[in-house]
Amino acid sequence: MFGIPGKQAVTITPRASAQISKLMASAGHAGLRIGVKKGGCAGMEYTMEYVDQPDPNDEVVEQDGAKVLIAPMAQMFLFGTEIDYETSLLESSFKFNNPNVADACGCGESISFKVGGE
Repeated sequence: MFGIPGKQAVTITPRASAQISKLMASAGHAGLRIGVKKGGCAGMEYTMEYVDQPDPNDEVVEQDGAKVLIAPMAQMFLFGTEIDYETSLLESSFKFNNPNVADACGCGESISFKVGGE
């Protein structure tokens, strides 16, 4: 596992925990896996998928009844991230407050990461 012993890879706000728990209960899944993949105008984008069986290499974060699994290849990119859930007049969505992001596109869906401590 990646990270600092005794420190969770990500934190989950109470709003995000409530939404993840609600999604898991209604769909009957074991958790929500978060990852990153190449794509978007800034180079990378977050991925989210329901999982029924955790991968043995997933980093598991449980908080207030929510279970988030971090895909192995995403762990170094997501370490220190706060996952929030925001509701506005036009949309509701998960937001990632990630200290490792160097740049994001205008739509907020695509990101690029700091390389080598830049």
